[in-house]
Amino acid sequence: MDAQLLAFVAVAAGMVALPGADFTVVVRNALTSRRSGLATAAGVAGGLVVHTALAAAGLAAVLVAMPALFRTVQLLGGAYVLYLGLSGLYAMRRQATTGTAAEEVSEGRTLPGAGRSLRQGFLTNALNPKAPVLFLSLLPQFVPEGEPPLPRTLLLASVVVLLALVWFPAVALLVDRMGRWLRRPRAARVIEGGSGTALTALGLVLVTGPLLH
Repeated sequence: MDAQLLAFVAVAAGMVALPGADFTVVVRNALTSRRSGLATAAGVAGGLVVHTALAAAGLAAVLVAMPALFRTVQLLGGAYVLYLGLSGLYAMRRQATTGTAAEEVSEGRTLPGAGRSLRQGFLTNALNPKAPVLFLSLLPQFVPEGEPPLPRTLLLASVVVLLALVWFPAVALLVDRMGRWLRRPRAARVIEGGSGTALTALGLVLVTGPLLH
């Protein structure tokens, strides 16, 4: 049994499950429907595939080595997450004033459909500037000395993608299962406001924070 691989799986599982922008977007969109939540989860996994390809091609190293380019990606990612957060806060305010939160959420009018959810999940992950740093700093530590780095790196990156394909759909299904309670007007406003606040804060950190290295 590959002890290093097992250790990596444990570390990667913890990092994938750590709440962040991906988790928040999946939860919020899963309130629309199971299909929307699963589409968002698939989009997140698609973003990880992009990071896997970049890491395998060595482009992630170039991105991290060029502060201006890295900062551009950071600003784009932060702006997009900030947009999602502000959209959530606007939706919460609209629900509070119109009193139609339960009906709109249950009928899928407040949150995006499956196609847009897929795009949101993909962009939220693909524009995450921390992902290249994660792949470059974590993956090499689990490549045994003397072993060709590329096959091992692809294996480890694939593990991350597979974990995401398990975790985020599971989150979407759980939210959908709890949908009857979560889609009540008060609960819907709390979740919409909470997710909007979390995404807004994450976006502001990325936009205004120092360069991540």
